Amino acid sequence: MKKVLSLFSLLVAAPLIVLAQGGISFTELKPAQPVPEGKKIDVVEFFWYGCIHCYNLEPVLEPWIKKLPADVEFRRVPAVFNARWERDAAIFYTFESMGLLAKLHRPFFDAIHRDALRSDSDEALTEWLKKQGVDSKKFFETLKSFSVQSKTRRAVQLTSLYRVEGTPMMAVQGKYTVSADQGKSREGMLQTVSQLVDKVRKNP
Repeated sequence: MKKVLSLFSLLVAAPLIVLAQGGISFTELKPAQPVPEGKKIDVVEFFWYGCIHCYNLEPVLEPWIKKLPADVEFRRVPAVFNARWERDAAIFYTFESMGLLAKLHRPFFDAIHRDALRSDSDEALTEWLKKQGVDSKKFFETLKSFSVQSKTRRAVQLTSLYRVEGTPMMAVQGKYTVSADQGKSREGMLQTVSQLVDKVRKNP
């Protein structure tokens, strides 16, 4: 996918309404964005593998995800602002397409922030994949596939439509977003999301 930034200019960004209710700060999207069909409440984390704040959120986020109520569906969307972020988004969707996301998501984060892995280097990525027991040839074929490129383009659109300005950012039911600044802390961010889930549950 080329000219990532030009795609943003073609999209009409949704207006934002910043609110502070019940001691929490969040943003309301107008109009709300469509969410996957079903009865579950949609919760999204917009992230980037290269973001140290996203990396630091993981130890708190992972146990929080495991405790989510049965009526909540959590999913990750890689934010895309430029070609570097686009590359990492494609890597995320390649892991997903190959059924390796659960196995490699956290180790890939670790490799970038602990071991200084350059995810934009094919050579460095190939070496890392081999250490994980992954067929690098199949990986790069999947990376270039229509399916992965389509999902990456969709991530570009969602980054714009949800007015993502930084990562991590979380969204609830396509209606509300919470930035790291609004949450004030990792725990505060997740507590705000939980309260917004309750808000949606009471007023679908």
